[in-house]
Amino acid sequence: MTSPPRTAARPPGREAVRPAGRAGFLLVGAVLALLMFSSSAPSALYVLYQEKWHLSAGTITVVYGVYAVTVLIALLLFGALSDTLGRRPVLMVSLALAIVSMVLFAGAQGLAWLLVARAVQGLGVGLATGATGAALLELAPASRPALGALVNSVGPPVGIGLGALGAGLLVEYAPAPLSLTFLVLTGAFAAALACLPWLPETAPGADRPTRFAPHRVRVPAAVRRRFLVLVLTVVAVWSVGGFYLSLGPKLVLVLLGSTNYLVGGATVGLLAWAATVTQLLLGRVRPLPTAMFGLIVMISGLGLVLLSLGTGSAALFLVATTALGSGWGAAFLGAIRALMALAAPQGRGELTAVIYVFGYLAMSVPAVLAGLLSNAYGLRATSVGFMAAVAALCGLALAGAVLLARRTAGGTAQDAPADGVPGPAPRRRAS
Repeated sequence: MTSPPRTAARPPGREAVRPAGRAGFLLVGAVLALLMFSSSAPSALYVLYQEKWHLSAGTITVVYGVYAVTVLIALLLFGALSDTLGRRPVLMVSLALAIVSMVLFAGAQGLAWLLVARAVQGLGVGLATGATGAALLELAPASRPALGALVNSVGPPVGIGLGALGAGLLVEYAPAPLSLTFLVLTGAFAAALACLPWLPETAPGADRPTRFAPHRVRVPAAVRRRFLVLVLTVVAVWSVGGFYLSLGPKLVLVLLGSTNYLVGGATVGLLAWAATVTQLLLGRVRPLPTAMFGLIVMISGLGLVLLSLGTGSAALFLVATTALGSGWGAAFLGAIRALMALAAPQGRGELTAVIYVFGYLAMSVPAVLAGLLSNAYGLRATSVGFMAAVAALCGLALAGAVLLARRTAGGTAQDAPADGVPGPAPRRRAS
């Protein structure tokens, strides 16, 4: 069977796509959600792994950290690859790696298996990140061009929420709790891989001859300052996400005094689904106000989390998680839309990769550090310190967003395009 020919390269701007583009948009969105589903599925099993193989909380966060580190390696080396090689072939390699990782998880016999499975999974997700982010922008319906950025922001929490909740259900109520989730995911990835040959190719440089080689990703100098201000919000958001994915299930089980694995997975799902609902409600609001609103709600949610940990109230912790998830969703939606607006068509995959480099660093380093500290100081005390630090980071990100919004409001029409992010200052003519 031969793959369909690639579409011709398009001039700068959002590329026109074939009628199959709508189906392709849905396929790429499903691939993004499926990858995020698989990345959070192990979270519901971490408590079970701890009990079966006598692993500490620090060891569990190392397993989680291996995934994030390998995602980073793939992003740094191959994050821009889909801009030249094409979105479709990069996604096909990514899904093949995802299938290998699911098979390794299903057959895991100890810590070493988990580490290898997480590493392979991380490489697959890292390869796909730039390609999915760019393809969603390029395949979005012409009547709703903002839909690509919306799915880019909604896809991760939807997938994470489904993964944690679905895995929790299977672990608690289905047979073969350590393998069934991953066997189901193996079949889903195989089905998605079988559909990819029909995905329209939209990368502007995909028709030019290229060679498979590592390429260091970077942020264009013209947008670097704005990028650094906006990416603070991404760092704050994914610091919370990393904590909940690695230690959240264990924390809520301690607060509730429960041994039901579904409860642990549902906590991650609660955070993610609150984020998703908020993103859908705010999809048409301008990016910077959305990000600022989200950061304010996140700070409030973190305050409630601290109060719940101080009082030992599980009910308040769940309410706080819902509030935190709502802020998380709004902040990420605003930040990702504003950041995506900085990318030129030929560099979309690369800029998406750089955004997620910061995101995965924020997911991994603080979570691993929190896990190691919890071995010495206990989970509750470590959680208090972590949430206080993230609240301070949210405050810093909010201050940066406010300054950026003031600059936009005080600039010219050229300085403030429709996405709400100020463009490069116009050059003055010599008098």
